[in-house]
Amino acid sequence: MGVVTFAGVTKVYPPDVRALDDVSVTIEPGEIHAFVGENGAGKSTLMKVLNGEIRPDSGALEVFGQRTSYRSARDAMADGVGMVHQEILLVDRLTVWENVVLGIEPVGRFRLIDRQRARAEVHRTIDEAGLSLDPDVLVGALTVGARQKVEIAKLLHRNVKILILDEPTAVLTPHEIPELFDELRRLRNGGRTVCFISHHLDEVMVLADRVSVLRDGRLIATVDAAATSVSALAYLMVERDVVFTSQRTPHERGKVVLDVRGLRARIYGSSQELGPVDLAVHSGEVVGVAGVEGNGQHDLIAAIVGSIPSRADALFIAGRDLTPLSILDRRRHLSHVPAERKTEGGALTASLVENVAMTHHRLTPGFSKARGWLFERGRAASLAVAIRDGFNVASSSVDAPLGSLSGGNQQKVVLGRELSAQRPLVVLDQPTRGVDVGSIEEIHRRILDLRANDRAVLVVSADLDELLRICDRIVVMYRGRLVLDIAVEDATLTRLGTAMLEGRDDRVSA
Repeated sequence: MGVVTFAGVTKVYPPDVRALDDVSVTIEPGEIHAFVGENGAGKSTLMKVLNGEIRPDSGALEVFGQRTSYRSARDAMADGVGMVHQEILLVDRLTVWENVVLGIEPVGRFRLIDRQRARAEVHRTIDEAGLSLDPDVLVGALTVGARQKVEIAKLLHRNVKILILDEPTAVLTPHEIPELFDELRRLRNGGRTVCFISHHLDEVMVLADRVSVLRDGRLIATVDAAATSVSALAYLMVERDVVFTSQRTPHERGKVVLDVRGLRARIYGSSQELGPVDLAVHSGEVVGVAGVEGNGQHDLIAAIVGSIPSRADALFIAGRDLTPLSILDRRRHLSHVPAERKTEGGALTASLVENVAMTHHRLTPGFSKARGWLFERGRAASLAVAIRDGFNVASSSVDAPLGSLSGGNQQKVVLGRELSAQRPLVVLDQPTRGVDVGSIEEIHRRILDLRANDRAVLVVSADLDELLRICDRIVVMYRGRLVLDIAVEDATLTRLGTAMLEGRDDRVSA
């Protein structure tokens, strides 16, 4: 008997969007079960049914052999089910142990929190789970990977037996992923059940015992990971063969488009300085930026775009000095896809049409009237339809709010808006984070099309394989400085990893 059984679960959103369509699947006790599928396939919806965040319209859910219908995530947690979402919600000014016990603090005399007991209990939870965490460290000082472990510790401290993780590796650096996987295996070997959503099929093959594939809200198959392959899973997801190798062809680069010299800024959340950075990107060239989270790669992008204060000896795009320009005026010369699509890339409560009009209505001729304060809705709607169809955005209406789409579909809307602007420089920060394999292939193709059309492209990505697949050069940032600038033909994971972790070039090939 399974620890979780979905039987004919269906969820329909108006007007007639079948997020889940008669899904039946069993999750076995003590297994790591992966759920994969295109953006909008129903993965997160199914897991939110299990976590009590969504109530299905029909069908049945059994947990630990009992039929149930959770009314909230609190109900699910009381039954031993908990979920770690992509957006980690912790209190930065509290310690690890204070965050773990928040809301269930043990109390002593006079109803005061028994801090010594609370800390000791959290320490025991961390040790038993094999999580590498210091209970006394402030959460605000932790890396994203360590913060994710705090979320896991919170669930374990509440005696959760079924853990759900939504894209757990999306915000992790390459060296943090194996550590997380070892911790999840220890939890499984200790009798807990782990469900996780992922777009990284190679990781699914390494970690999962079984894999369920969803497409358009329906369960397509559940297979043993040991009996399948990455290409077979991808085919089940998108009903076509997916290319996982580089499609980059020889292309002669042109003149310098981005010319950065002596760029300096403060690294967010750190006492370290960015720079001085010297960087050039040519037309017809894709340059990748790699680095462990917090080493300045995102701050480099922010300084170029103008969203953080910076100073530079020179900052030119296509010969135009950007240093005195505002963010809006800089956007006349560059397209920008930020890493945080929900807070910087778009407005979740606004429609797809309104999100597509952003920036265009002030900068693109024919998109606005009344000196840019009003946008031409017909022009924006036409572009929204083109982006929806061209990027396979799962939305029945371009008037739907951006927040009603899955994270991957939100990303495709932002990408479509920015790539449709004809700017000499395209700056992409984590362009495929949270995007399915079929869409990643399409995004990579579009990036290479930009290169073929002599656009200059600067890409920040935590996925080294992605950078090796699409880039001509890769630069590595370490403690705010560029420590390696290497042609992709000479790059290896060993050289890149050594530069990322130690700030030096290891010329011994892997």
